[in-house]
Amino acid sequence: MKKAVLLLLSLLCLPAHSATLMVFGDSLSAGYGLKPGEGWVNLLQQQLGKHHRVVNASQSGETTAGGLARLPAALAAQRPDLVILELGANDGLRGLPLEAMQANLDAMIRTCRDKNARVVLVGMALPPNYGPEYTRRFSGVYHQLARQYRLPFVPFLMEGFAGDMTQFQADGIHPTAAAQRRILQNVRPRLPLGPAN
Repeated sequence: MKKAVLLLLSLLCLPAHSATLMVFGDSLSAGYGLKPGEGWVNLLQQQLGKHHRVVNASQSGETTAGGLARLPAALAAQRPDLVILELGANDGLRGLPLEAMQANLDAMIRTCRDKNARVVLVGMALPPNYGPEYTRRFSGVYHQLARQYRLPFVPFLMEGFAGDMTQFQADGIHPTAAAQRRILQNVRPRLPLGPAN
């Protein structure tokens, strides 16, 4: 009887809106070039506190094709309530076919939903040297999928500082540690969670 009461009390103490969030992205979310704990995903966990669990399943160099291949195992292992899908930058930088990129992202969204995980889609933008037509169509992939599936949507991960090269590492691609809070400021308001703790 005593054990049953203690179990009931422990259950009542669980956060009412606890959730597991899985960030599924590339080097921009994996923390490439940063010290452990400096990336925006780690900052998100710090901000949300104990009420939510944040899992970083991002992998540097990942394309949408690679993400699609490893997503089922990640979903099975983590069982997330929410997936923050941040992929496509490497497809664009490599000039890969946008039709394939869109099909891969579409399949990942549907795979997450099949496992009862909500999706937040994170968009990217390409530098102008890729040509106006390709860059326009690249950004359009994210907007189209967000509309089609009515997803919470971050149009551009690096909104507000992409043109400031002091916010980037020497490669000119990966944001510095100082820029990680600005990334978090772009992502956090789009997450369908309660107020930050």
